Amino acid sequence: MSTAEGSHRAEPDPRRWKALAVTLTAGFMVLLDVSIVNVALPSMQADLGASAGGVQWVVSGYALTFGLVLVAGGRLGDALGRRRMFLIALTGFVATSALAGIAPNEVLLIVARLLQGMAGGLLTPQNTGLIQELFSGPERGRAFGMFGAVVGISTAVGPVLGGVILAVFGDPEGWRWVFYVNIPIGALALVLAARLLPKSPRSVRGLRSELDFVGALLLGLAVAAVLFPVMEAEQGGLGKLWWLFPIAVVLGALFVWWERRLVRLERAPLLDIRLFTTVRGFSSGATLGSVYFCAFTGIWLVFAMFFQQGLGFTPLESGLAVTPFAVGSAVSAVIAGRLVERWGRRLTVTGLSMVVLGMVGSGVAVLVFPAEHAGLAIALPLLIGGIGGGMVISPNTTLTLECVPTEMAGVAGGALQTGQRIGTAIGTATLASVFHAAVSGTGKDYPVALAVSMGCAAGLTAVALGLGIFELRRRRVAVGGQRSVFADSPSG
Repeated sequence: MSTAEGSHRAEPDPRRWKALAVTLTAGFMVLLDVSIVNVALPSMQADLGASAGGVQWVVSGYALTFGLVLVAGGRLGDALGRRRMFLIALTGFVATSALAGIAPNEVLLIVARLLQGMAGGLLTPQNTGLIQELFSGPERGRAFGMFGAVVGISTAVGPVLGGVILAVFGDPEGWRWVFYVNIPIGALALVLAARLLPKSPRSVRGLRSELDFVGALLLGLAVAAVLFPVMEAEQGGLGKLWWLFPIAVVLGALFVWWERRLVRLERAPLLDIRLFTTVRGFSSGATLGSVYFCAFTGIWLVFAMFFQQGLGFTPLESGLAVTPFAVGSAVSAVIAGRLVERWGRRLTVTGLSMVVLGMVGSGVAVLVFPAEHAGLAIALPLLIGGIGGGMVISPNTTLTLECVPTEMAGVAGGALQTGQRIGTAIGTATLASVFHAAVSGTGKDYPVALAVSMGCAAGLTAVALGLGIFELRRRRVAVGGQRSVFADSPSG
C-alpha cells in the first residue's frame, strides 16, 4: 500500500456514517417500491378500471426498467461521480413518484412506473459505490451488511406498509399514497445528501469515452428479451414470445464478446467480465442472490392474492398476516451483518435452510388449519423463514462485493442488483402464474393453490441453498488461496 493510500485510509470521512444513513434511507424507499404496490393492486384496478394485465405491468414494468439500467447506472456513477448521480437519480425518483400518484388512468400509471423504475435503477448502484468509497477494512463489511439488510427488509415489509397506507387513506384512491409517501422522504433525503455526501471528481475523460453505449444497448436488449415474455406469462406470453429467449442468449454472447474486446483495447467497458472470472466469490454470490430473489420476492404477490381474493382480507389484514417474516428478517439481518466476518457462507447456508423450512411449513399450515385461521397458522413458519431470510441477503451482499476494487464498485453493485431484479421479475411472474393455474385447476381451492406456490418457491430456494453449500465447500478448500488481482481489501 502506498503512503498516500495509507494516509487516506487512516483519515476516513468523519461524516461517513451519517452519509450512509441518508443513502440507505433513499435506497430503502426505492427498493420498497418493488413490493409495496402488491397489496394495492386490487384498489388500483377498481379505481382506474384497469385490466388484470395492466396492473401486473405496474409491478413488472418497474422491475423491468429497474433491471435494464442498473449496470449503466453503476458505470455512470463511476464516471460522473457517485454523489452527482445519486442526486440526479433521487430527484428523478421523487418526480416520477408524484407522476404515478396523480396518474388518471392505467396507461399513464404504467408509464410513470416505467420511469420510476429507471430512476431507481440509476440510484441503487450508487449505494454500493459510495460504501466502497467511504469505508475500508472491517467498517466496509459492516456497511455492506447494513446495505444487505436494507435490501432484504425493504422487500419483506413492503406488503405491511402498503396495507397500513391503504388503511389510513382508504378507498377508492388510497393507493395513490403508496407513491405520494415517497415525496417528503425523498425531498428530505435530497437535502441531507447534498450536505453530507462527499464530492467526487468527474472522470478526466469525456462521457463518450467512459460510457460503453454499445454494451449498454446489448445488455439492455438481452435483459428485456428475458423479462418481457415472463412478465406477459399470464397473457400467454411464454407461448407467443418464446423466440425472445434464444435471442437473449445471442445478445448476451455478443455483449460478453464486446466487453472483452474493449478490455483488450484498454477502453472502459460497461461491465468488466473479469468481475465474474477473477474477483473471488463475485460470480457465485451474484448467482445465489439471483436465484434466491426469484423465490423470495414472488411469494408476496401470492400471499396478497391468497388473503385478499381467496379469504376476503383487507389490504391491511393481508399485510399484517406476513408481518412475522418482516420482523424476523429485520432482527436477524442486523445481527447477521455483524457476524458475517466470522461465519461467512455458513450464515447464508443456515439462512437458506430456514427459508426452505418456513416456506414448506407455510404451505402445510394452510392445508392443515381452517382457512379462517390461516393468518395465525402461518405466523410461526413465516417467522422462521424471516429469520433465515435476514441471514441470506445481508451476508451474501458482503461476501459477493468484499473483493471488488473501489474503481469498479458502482458497476459491480449494478451487476449484483441486475441479477436480483431479473430474479424478482421471473419469480413474481412464475409464482403468480402457478397460483392462478392452481386456483383454476382446483375449483378455486385457495389453500391448495398457496401450498403449491410455496412448494415451488421452496424448490427455487433449495437451488440457492445448493449453490451456497457449493461455495462454502469451495471456500474451505481455497483457504489461504490467492487473492483477486482486483482486490483492494482483505477477503474476510
